[in-house]
Amino acid sequence: MKVELLAITPDAERLIEVAGRTCYLSFDKITGDSTEKFIRMLIKSGHESVLEHAYATFRITGGSRAFTHQIVRHRLCAFSQQSQRYVDEKGFNIITPPSIEQNREAKKMFDNFIKSAKDTYIKLQSMGIRKEDARFVLPNAVESEIVISANFREWRHILKERCDKSAQWEIREIALEILRILKSHAPAIFGDFEIDNDERIAKMIRY
Repeated sequence: MKVELLAITPDAERLIEVAGRTCYLSFDKITGDSTEKFIRMLIKSGHESVLEHAYATFRITGGSRAFTHQIVRHRLCAFSQQSQRYVDEKGFNIITPPSIEQNREAKKMFDNFIKSAKDTYIKLQSMGIRKEDARFVLPNAVESEIVISANFREWRHILKERCDKSAQWEIREIALEILRILKSHAPAIFGDFEIDNDERIAKMIRY
C-alpha cells in the first residue's frame, strides 16, 4: 500500500486564518504566530466550515477494491479510480487480509478461489466476452488505484471515522498514513488527532 500526496493548498493554514478572520473582520489581529491559535479556536468552537477553503489530493496504490468501495461512500470528495471496464485484469494482484494469511486452511481456500476467479475471467475473454462484462467475476481482493481530493473539513471527518479502532484494518492503515502526511503539512488543523502507533489507531483529542 502506498499513499502519495499529489497536491495540497499552498500555505493552507494562513489561508484558513484569513478566510476565518473575514467572518469577524479581525485582520488587525494577524501576526507572525497567530495562525495556530486562531485555527484551534475555530475547531474548538465548531466553526469548521472555514476549513473547506483548503484541499489535499492523494493517490493511493496497493489497496483493494474492498477498500475503494468503502472510501467512495464519503460523498464530499472527488474520485478517479482504475477502471475494470477498460483495464485488462488478466494479471491482477490481490490483497490478502492478515486473518486469512495467518490461517493455513483459510489461505488455501482463499488462494483456490482467487485462482478460479482469474481462470474464469481469462476464459470469458477468450470466449469473446468484453472486459466490462468479464469483470463481474473479479473479487473484492483485486488490487486497485484511486485518486481522492477533499477539503480539510471533509478529511477531518474521514480520518475521525476511518482511524477509529472500529474501522476495517485496510482502510484504517491507509487513513493513518493520510493523517501522518496531513499532520506534517497542516499541524494546526490536524493537531488534535493523536496517533497510537502500537494500537494502529488515531483519536481526536480536545483542544
